[in-house]
Amino acid sequence: MEMMKAAGLQTTVPKRSGAAETNVSHIKQATVRQTASTSCHRKDRVFNTPLCEQGIVGFGIGAAAAGATAIAEIQFADYIYPAFDQIVVPRGPVQAKGLLLSCIADQNPCIFFEPKILYRAAVEQVPTEAYQIPLSQAEVLQEGSDLTLVAWGTQVHVLREVAAMALEKLGVSCELIDLQTILPWDTETVCKYADVFGQSVVKTGRLLISHEAPVTGGFAAEISSTVQEECFLNLEAPISRVCGYDTPFPHIFEPFYIPDKWKCFEAVKRMINY
Repeated sequence: MEMMKAAGLQTTVPKRSGAAETNVSHIKQATVRQTASTSCHRKDRVFNTPLCEQGIVGFGIGAAAAGATAIAEIQFADYIYPAFDQIVVPRGPVQAKGLLLSCIADQNPCIFFEPKILYRAAVEQVPTEAYQIPLSQAEVLQEGSDLTLVAWGTQVHVLREVAAMALEKLGVSCELIDLQTILPWDTETVCKYADVFGQSVVKTGRLLISHEAPVTGGFAAEISSTVQEECFLNLEAPISRVCGYDTPFPHIFEPFYIPDKWKCFEAVKRMINY
């Protein structure tokens, strides 16, 4: 298998069955200097490529087919569409390391999105030893009884604030779930009873999903559809999606576009009063 890593995402492609394991090649083309220290030590395995995302991805696929494990960095996630398959989004440094190592070890193609705002905003003590966080397994960060909040990446931190506001101002107990892997996503944790994670929408009867992408065609729609099918008789209010607007991203008006804690909190109030 090989891993393609991007400033904004990473992708893995399974190596050919039976192929011998070879040295890891790191195909470098990034703007935020993730591999600066690596390239100083192993110039034979870490090298620049032409600025051609399809070529970088294609090189990685070819390396995997030949039995290598390749990590290809792409400058921005916007250009990685030819490589989509399994999608992972960490909320912080600890999750980034564990999920990335799981992607590298996995025999299926993976894309690992790195929210760029977390490069400078997220600070944690990350274990130096190797560890893995299971793919396609959500994490319940806070248990609650009145409403389920689901997000991934940066938006998890927003909903953590919303959960605190809901408890303080409304007396509402929110269960917060970090999806971590959005394709394939963990339906058991969000929809049903699960021994490890407790109860989610079946227990709370209400679901709010939030992400920065536009609301139309966003992954929240897929989650909403599945929960509607699995938990219809348990719902106490319509499922709420608090997402970006259906417009091109307005850079200078980013604060108005982003689904911040105030927009999410208003949605919580509407659901509780439904």
